Amino acid sequence: MDRKNITQRRLRLGMIGGGEGAYIGGIHRFAARLDDHFELVAGAFDVDAARGHAFAARHYIHPTRSYDNYQAIIAGELQREDGVDVVAICTPNFTHFPIAKAFLEAGIDVICEKPLTSTLKDAEALLDIVQRTQRFLGVTYTYSGYPMIQEARARIARGDIGKIRTLQVEYPLEWMATGVELENNQQAAWRVDPAKNGRGGSIGDIGTHAYHLAGYVTGLKVASVAADLATFVEGRALDDNAHVLIRYEGGARGLLWSSQVAIGCSNALRLRVFGDKGSLFWSQEQPNELYYTPLLAAPTVIKRGRDDLSQQTRVRTRTPAGHPEGYIEAFANLYSGFAEIIRAKREQRQPGPVGEFIPTVYDGLKGVAFVEAVVDSHESDPFRWVTPQYT
Repeated sequence: MDRKNITQRRLRLGMIGGGEGAYIGGIHRFAARLDDHFELVAGAFDVDAARGHAFAARHYIHPTRSYDNYQAIIAGELQREDGVDVVAICTPNFTHFPIAKAFLEAGIDVICEKPLTSTLKDAEALLDIVQRTQRFLGVTYTYSGYPMIQEARARIARGDIGKIRTLQVEYPLEWMATGVELENNQQAAWRVDPAKNGRGGSIGDIGTHAYHLAGYVTGLKVASVAADLATFVEGRALDDNAHVLIRYEGGARGLLWSSQVAIGCSNALRLRVFGDKGSLFWSQEQPNELYYTPLLAAPTVIKRGRDDLSQQTRVRTRTPAGHPEGYIEAFANLYSGFAEIIRAKREQRQPGPVGEFIPTVYDGLKGVAFVEAVVDSHESDPFRWVTPQYT
């Protein structure tokens, strides 16, 4: 089949889930199209096959490539000369493992929503499968795609703020401040079910984003965590608020807060990093600006689009200064990075800059291990610090 020849064409993308009413599916489709590296050609978009076929028709997917389930995609696409190169998994957490496993073992690369899996055992198994099959698995830790996050990473790496002393990362939302899962909100319903979401509620859903962002920007590795989880909405089986103290290797200290019940917060992901020579501050709701304060000096606002920014920042920027870029563009930067890594592997070369520092299977494994350690710490009696199995 022609799947190996990808130099002169778009990558053929399949999608699992992400159909009618699924917010994240649309984001994946926008991101995949933005830089023109992918073409959505196939999918199983809904657990209700009829509804999935109707959705596929509205999105110009040929009827022969609209499938009832992910097993049918594998069977159908492997028979085609123009079969899919990669699939995006946009389904609830508990389904990630069997779907990713099946595609990887069929020789098809995978882009997976976070968290990678709902259990650490499954995440470890996926790492083994990736290593055995030599396929690619990318994880959509979206916020690492922002240009100014790349700039923060570059400035910390070159020593602009000195040795890191402490950091604070928070991700508060308000959308589950009431029992929305009882109001036929399917997006909320599976997130409060341990069998579908895993052991962590807010810490697994959005806390993993905050955890990944902190480590991604600073390069710090976690030594141990101590957690206090809370469930404020009566009747929920999982946490909707989490406070986590973090000790990093080398002595730095961190504080992570994730909440799904923070009224007034739409998507208020923020990161502050303090070193012995300066500090950096970034907010997801104002993503085109990075605040840098040197020791004993006035704060400086570093804006996206400048020519003097790092190469990693510039290759992830599309428009000139003063033309805002946001969430879709950040997500598209991940998709461009995934495409570059897939092409480089097939062409037996090193990825270009846009394919560097892209979250892959091991990043997903670390995220699941973090959630496990946080829940273990919270559930321990007496209270104790816990070291994640993977950092």
